[in-house]
Amino acid sequence: MPDLDEIDRAFMARALELGARGLGQTWPNPSVGAVVVRDGPGGPAVVGEGYTQPGGRPHGEAMAFDQAGDAASGATLYVTLEPCSHRTLRGGTPCVERTVLAGVRRVVSAMTDPNPQIAGLGHALLRMAGIEVVTGVLEEQAQRSHRGHVLRVTQGRPMVTFKVARTADGFAGGAGGARLAISCRESGEWVHRLRASYDAIMLGIGSVLADDPLLTVRLPGLEIRSPVRVVLDSSLRLPPAAKLVEGAASVPLWVIAAEDAPVAAEERLVAAGAEVMRVSRAAAGHLDLGEALRLLATRGITRIFSEGGPTVGEQLALQGFADEVVVSTSPKPLGGEGVVAVRPGLAALLADPEIYAVTEAGQIGCDRFEVFTRIA
Repeated sequence: MPDLDEIDRAFMARALELGARGLGQTWPNPSVGAVVVRDGPGGPAVVGEGYTQPGGRPHGEAMAFDQAGDAASGATLYVTLEPCSHRTLRGGTPCVERTVLAGVRRVVSAMTDPNPQIAGLGHALLRMAGIEVVTGVLEEQAQRSHRGHVLRVTQGRPMVTFKVARTADGFAGGAGGARLAISCRESGEWVHRLRASYDAIMLGIGSVLADDPLLTVRLPGLEIRSPVRVVLDSSLRLPPAAKLVEGAASVPLWVIAAEDAPVAAEERLVAAGAEVMRVSRAAAGHLDLGEALRLLATRGITRIFSEGGPTVGEQLALQGFADEVVVSTSPKPLGGEGVVAVRPGLAALLADPEIYAVTEAGQIGCDRFEVFTRIA
């Protein structure tokens, strides 16, 4: 017979699985998974479950309570993030209030919400209402799932995942930046699924000019989950005929330029459907990445998937912004000169066990992949 801790972990794992379904769709809100469990003659059984819906509402708890109905009375609520306790301009009943009204006797919460409007208040109000509250169950997994939300409310920026594909001998492009077909079909589909779990895809203008990408999700049934496309383009060199611009009417395109970029170029892009934003230049003349990320956070972005090429990836890591680095490696070598995929600065950081840890590794099709998570 499993003990209570084991039961709590099992149902929290289910809540985390549910919450992951909404990633990329709920910004500016976190994607919260919730499970309502009621004891029965055959043991604990799920009577309701849900996750935050596109646009951030309804919350996961509300979805689970709606499904559970009267069966929530006397039940246990498992939730991946502390239930909200404040009313917003968008209205809706706070999840703490919904929990009390549902008659829940016990709440198991993976982690406290660092949002200053909540920050422990939700747990405290539940306890004041006589509900038993258990916290910290699978907290490490919840912290990773909610990392974008955590960083946005504590540091004012989104979380960033940098992804790069390389040949067996370590190149992301051919001589002069020529485009290479590196990833196998299965690995390419995996990347599209990753894209669908982020709020925005970000890349530098160099990659756009070299590859003319679409940066959409092109898997059957997931096309509507294409994230906002963000181009870092200090001097507004993005041509209006680029595929990104041509598709701006169906999938939003945000271009971040320097303050001194040509106004005429901005007007052409805006007329074509793009939105242009401006930030300062850093000391080296490139865009101030920190300011760009903070700007995106003010627009509600919590999770960024960067396919911006080796130079952007290295700069993100050197400035402490690359929270995850995903490296996929093909078994096929280039066999000549090319663009190095993992530049020396990034390679040194990834090799330092006090800065990055390999949190996932495996095989997808013929390609190997590693996920490095920043720990300091």
